Amino acid sequence: MEGLINYLCRFGQLNDQQIELVKNKVKIIHLNKGDSFSEAGKIARQVAFVSAGILRVFYYNNKDKEITRYFIDEQNFAVDLHSFSDQVPSSEYIQAVMDCRLLVFTAADLKELSQTIVGWETLINKISATSLLEKVNRISPMLGEDASSRYANFLERFPTLANRIPLSFLASYLGITQSSLSRIRRNS
Repeated sequence: MEGLINYLCRFGQLNDQQIELVKNKVKIIHLNKGDSFSEAGKIARQVAFVSAGILRVFYYNNKDKEITRYFIDEQNFAVDLHSFSDQVPSSEYIQAVMDCRLLVFTAADLKELSQTIVGWETLINKISATSLLEKVNRISPMLGEDASSRYANFLERFPTLANRIPLSFLASYLGITQSSLSRIRRNS
């Protein structure tokens, strides 16, 4: 819980009473490896802060192949923001790569916090802006790079993730086959 509070306080000030209110709104859920936090075709109804574990965001392309868009590790929020904010069906899945511990807020919880805590909306807007920028930075630097460069870039930017996620997910994220990734790893 302290990780969540520390994260929130990076974006705005919260007094002890407000911190207690936030803690009272959080629900702790555990996902087993392979469990879904949210699914395509369904409306996202909750926001999670990853306390432990890694989630991956993926979709199926027109050939019914899983494509990993990005990973969400500890001390980050997970939500399909478009689906959650606009109450439209999601186009992607959020799934546990490993057993996860999530601190979850419902839309009603967030609305109540917004109505109770002065400056909550500003805090959330700052977090959303930062998260969107990080999301873009996780995806766009890989465009136009060769496979070896994408892998090297991934290792440089996310050194703790490479050994914690299955090769098949990493290969999908990098846009290469698993055998190509194995070959690149052997040669690096």
